[in-house]
Amino acid sequence: MRISIIGGGTVTDDARETAAQTGRVVARRGHTVVCGGLGGVMEAACRGAKAAGGDTIGILPTDRRADANDYVDTPIATGLGHGRNALVVMNGDAAVAIDGAGGTLSEIGFSLVFDRPVAGLGTHEVRGVEACETPAEAVEYVESAVDG
Repeated sequence: MRISIIGGGTVTDDARETAAQTGRVVARRGHTVVCGGLGGVMEAACRGAKAAGGDTIGILPTDRRADANDYVDTPIATGLGHGRNALVVMNGDAAVAIDGAGGTLSEIGFSLVFDRPVAGLGTHEVRGVEACETPAEAVEYVESAVDG
């Protein structure tokens, strides 16, 4: 399964650690991380996934694959700016939202429009987003929502 990990490019140390833990859990459970490919939550999630032997895909807002963070295995350049947010969630089977601002909120919206289950870790309180306390709980939620 592919799990889109969405969240802010500029984050607190706590959000960065949550994202790294989430990436590790995703990889340990045999899933691939999909993200926006840049810094903050995206980089931390990819770093965590790589540390656990997982695969990562970065859907970039720019037209240069070289802009991806160092932990992205498969960079996909789009040149679409924030328009790529729809592609980030469409390329996952589910999403885990961590922290974030307006861009993350748009990704949550696209997730819900495209019928992707969404788990939230310290993110926007939106109907349809399952608030979770831990990365493991978030991944277990999206796994059960996809399988169920």
